[in-house]
Amino acid sequence: MMWGVAAIGFFSGIISGMGIGGGTILIPALLFLTEIDQQQAQGVNLIYFIPTAITALITHQKKGNLDWKTAKPLALMGLAGAAAGAFLAVSLESEILKKIFGGFLFLMGLSEIFKKKKGGNKDAKG
Repeated sequence: MMWGVAAIGFFSGIISGMGIGGGTILIPALLFLTEIDQQQAQGVNLIYFIPTAITALITHQKKGNLDWKTAKPLALMGLAGAAAGAFLAVSLESEILKKIFGGFLFLMGLSEIFKKKKGGNKDAKG
């Protein structure tokens, strides 16, 4: 089981480094591979997120991919939102939280499937 968890950590790290969100892989994998509940999986994800986010942040900063003017107000409001979300997550039953998380992933998937490309296709030859 630990090799499976380690492999999930590695692949989630790749997704996190890309800025996609490793928790979309990590949380469901933890639920399938371990005996922990939804709240615990989300808590592990938060611990996991700190070092992976720092590593990705340093890499993106070196490449000049950070817009601090945009990031600062988002981060400040994100702190307030994180506190509210954490309070909500620990207040809900695990099964309800699992359904909310699954619904969120489903909606994000639909959004990606039906998203229209901005600016046309640059690869198209005409």
